[in-house]
Amino acid sequence: MNTANQVLLDTGAAPTWGVIWLHGLGADGHDFEPIVPELCARNWPAIRFVFPHASVRPVTINGGARMRAWYDIKSLDRTALGEAPGIRESIDTISKIIAAFGHQGITPERTFIIGFSQGGALALSAALRYPEKLAGVVALSSYLPLAESLATEAAPENARIPVFMAHGIQDPVVPMALGQLSAQILRARGLTVDWHQYPMPHSVCAEEIADLRAWMAARLL
Repeated sequence: MNTANQVLLDTGAAPTWGVIWLHGLGADGHDFEPIVPELCARNWPAIRFVFPHASVRPVTINGGARMRAWYDIKSLDRTALGEAPGIRESIDTISKIIAAFGHQGITPERTFIIGFSQGGALALSAALRYPEKLAGVVALSSYLPLAESLATEAAPENARIPVFMAHGIQDPVVPMALGQLSAQILRARGLTVDWHQYPMPHSVCAEEIADLRAWMAARLL
């Protein structure tokens, strides 16, 4: 089912688990919709997938062109990878989706936040700050923005949230070193980061989806 703001996909009747999947810069909620049949195993409980569409806004790093983006990116310098007001606005969007899940019988403890590239950066930012325990967070070909504010903004409820991070060795868009640094920052905060790397560019691959399936299955079943 599609709406103006998101794509909804249930894997079965009366879903009791939820996944919020955030697309990358310039894409939309349909981008990862086709992965659901490949990701989900037959013995999994029913899951409600929500694929939100980011708002259209100018993106500085792309010459000010307007496109779907969770926040503006000024440059590839690590200190300028995320515009704080835009990130916080998008975090609020995710919080509203989690609240809607609650009205549908899906608790935060049964909610995963997954994202690719800029969507993964937002997934990490939102999950670490969410004030109720979540099932886990996944960042694919991504990085951690606003790391300097985690000391005061991180929620104790998600201080030990399971983290899955994956990256392509040949990524020309988000260097793998940036993803590795982000994983190091999270580990320094005491989080367990399940790190994976693959011989691919800025994309996803079948082996990555299989590893993610195994990681999720350990928390779903």
